[in-house]
Order: sequence, then C-alpha cells, then structure tokens
Amino acid sequence: MAGEHVPVLLQPLLRAVAPVSGTWLDGTFGAGGYARGLLAAGADRVIGVDRDPLVFAMAAPWAGEFGDRLRLVQGTFSDLDSLAGEPLDGVVLDLGVSSMQLDLADRGFSFLRDGPLDMRMGQDGPSAADMLNAADESVIADVLYHYGEERGARRIARAIVAARPLTRTAELAEVVSGCLPRPKPGQSHPATRSFQAIRIWVNDEFRQLVDGLTAAERALRPGGRLAVVSFHSLEDRIVKRFMQARSNSAGGGSRYAPVQDSAPATFTMPFRRAIGPDPDEESSNPRARSALLRVAVRTDAPAGAVDADALAMPRLPKGDR
Repeated sequence: MAGEHVPVLLQPLLRAVAPVSGTWLDGTFGAGGYARGLLAAGADRVIGVDRDPLVFAMAAPWAGEFGDRLRLVQGTFSDLDSLAGEPLDGVVLDLGVSSMQLDLADRGFSFLRDGPLDMRMGQDGPSAADMLNAADESVIADVLYHYGEERGARRIARAIVAARPLTRTAELAEVVSGCLPRPKPGQSHPATRSFQAIRIWVNDEFRQLVDGLTAAERALRPGGRLAVVSFHSLEDRIVKRFMQARSNSAGGGSRYAPVQDSAPATFTMPFRRAIGPDPDEESSNPRARSALLRVAVRTDAPAGAVDADALAMPRLPKGDR
C-alpha cells in the first residue's frame, strides 16, 4: 500500500529467516510493517502483539484485508508464549520506541516535539512525569547512568529535581540540554540518552526483554526462528548474551557470565555476527544507523530458566524501578 511504514532491517530480516512459513508472532506490532512483510514472504499466519492499544486502532483500516491470517492481541511480548496459545515457527521483536510513537507529540517520547511528559508504551501505570517528580535525586541519577550510559547523570538529576514539577517534554529537554555541552555537527541531541533512559525506566524495558526472550524459547517449535532488532547497545548486549548462552557458544565466561556446566543448547546461531543495515538503508533512514539484527534457531532441547544477571541486564543499585 502506498506510503506504508517500512520497518528497519525488514529485508535483511526476511532473508535471514527464510524460508518463511507457518505461524509467526510479531511481538512489537507497531505500524504492522514486519507483520505485513512476513505475510507477504510466505507466513501462513501472524499474531501481532503490542502493549499500546492505539496501534490496533491505527491498523483497523488495513488489517481486515488479511482475514484470519492476521490476529491482533494487546499485551506485552514478555507474555508472548501465553498470548500466542500455540507453538510458533518464528518470533520477531523490534525493540525500543516505534517511529509512530515518536511522531505523536502527545505520547511524550520525543525531545523534538513538545507534549505531555508521558512515555508510557501501554498508556497505563505511572507516567514519566509521575516518576521523575516523585523519585529521589539519587534514583534519577542511577536511571540516567545505568539505563542511558549518561556521564552527566548526577548533574542532570540535580537539575531535574531543582526544576520540578516537570510536565512537558520540552521542559525536560531544556533542563537536560542546559547541563551538557552544545553538540557538534553530526552529534546527537544532548537529551537523547536521558530520554532513552527514562523511557526504559518507565516501561521496565530490560526486564521485559529478558522475559520476552525466555518466552520465545518456550513458544518456538524446533527449527523456529527468533529474530531481534535492537537500537541500544545495552539491549543488544542482553540479546547477544542470551543467544550465546542458550547456544553454548559464549566462550570462556566472564564476570557477567561465568563458566557453567552446559545444558543442552536450546538455540543455534546461524550468523556469527549481528546484521546491520546496508548503505542504501542507512542513508535513506537515519533510524537504521544504530540498528542490529540477531537471529537464533530453536533446537529440540527443553526450554529452561535464564539468569538475568548472567545476561548483564542493567539494574539500578538499590533495585528501584
């Protein structure tokens, strides 16, 4: 359809998981680009899962054309095995905030568009404003440092507390920008890391990711493919360590993942490295520049438990969410 959203790394993903057949689950349905791509590539059915109810309203004009080949379910991909209710031939996860959400100022995800300081993907629970206006300065600093790798975390946290109450994205962006040097040409906006960290905090994204990976392991048939696109180095690290650990290819261990007695591998890794965008996609879509795709193939070994600490999942020192 003309003007439809084309998701990042769609064609590399379809090539990496080919041949596409059977039942797939798109755990981050968004604008539906991956689901449509999978259906066009040969999937018999796609189950589209998203925690944001707005995406299903936006899909209503076109979703019906696929009939019972497309089933839409509201929920989080951390529960994808129970939401699917059946064994799957493939799972696709596109992590982080969608371009559709960024484009809607009233969702509060973007520092480039003034709107309510919200950032909730599911539109329930406390908003970013609620959490920032109530949290201790030390907690805010920990969020910015551990979830956003922001070196100026303490300085920014102090400024946020001094500026409270904050209710608008423009207010937060101004506070953060005032704490950091002016960016040089080609550098990202000063508020990028802080907005990213706060969004991850509000939506508990790292825990959701670990739970989603283990849910995919439970749901996939032998030979089923797990494909994950990440845009954040900390997310990609979790995905990489999960796939390595579950395929027994993690090497000699580290302080995060010490050597352990090997259980039967639940995945194999058909590609040694992550797959990035080609030069054409990188130039046509700036969001693709940081994108990495990792793929694993399910074996017939029983699914097992995963230690989040062994995956180097970032945690706040005091356990504050």
